[in-house]
Amino acid sequence: MEQRKLPNVTLAIVLSILGYVCCCIWGLPAILLGVIAYLLLRSDYKKYLESPEVYTNYNQWKTARILAIIAIVLGVLYFGFMLFRIQQLGGWDAMMEQSREMMEQWGFEE
Repeated sequence: MEQRKLPNVTLAIVLSILGYVCCCIWGLPAILLGVIAYLLLRSDYKKYLESPEVYTNYNQWKTARILAIIAIVLGVLYFGFMLFRIQQLGGWDAMMEQSREMMEQWGFEE
């Protein structure tokens, strides 16, 4: 039989790494990219279960799955941290007022 690679493993690794890079933007991009990578990997796992002897990169699949889970967890943690910070500042309006004051202090007038 001809040996093949699972088709979405490389894409899932790239999406997970992008999730790490984007995790400090409210956490939502990391969650989104991690979930997309995880869903792609689930479809590859179903293909692998149908005929495991055909596919050669199952170890890369396991690595990609771990990366996707870590990206999701980091995104959720950062998103929770940002919600906590907004709540500690007094809500969204208070945060925007503080941002406005900082902009005026640094010379960026409206």
